[in-house]
Amino acid sequence: MHPFAVLGDPVRRRLVEVLADGERAAGELVELVGCEFGITQSAVSQQLHVLREQGFATVRAEGRRRIYALDPRPLQTVGAWAARYRSFWEAALDGLENEVELGKSERAKAGRPAN
Repeated sequence: MHPFAVLGDPVRRRLVEVLADGERAAGELVELVGCEFGITQSAVSQQLHVLREQGFATVRAEGRRRIYALDPRPLQTVGAWAARYRSFWEAALDGLENEVELGKSERAKAGRPAN
């Protein structure tokens, strides 16, 4: 399965987002993501299985718990693909950064907090 197909599913994408912040026990993932999407433990487990199969996640046993971690290697494929198109948004982001800095400077001159 192509990495974009894996990430195309909103539940799997959310699991990747959560795992990007660090390891999580399967029960935590079921509670968090299951509640967010209104899905069962079985449905979350199926999505975790897909992430493991496709190389996005690893799992290790810790007693009776299963601890999941993100494996970033498939995301490198996504990053490499996106890098080809970076020039389309970099100029806009640079312009936005300049505007933010200009606004901070103007607020500072006016004696208002820069936030």
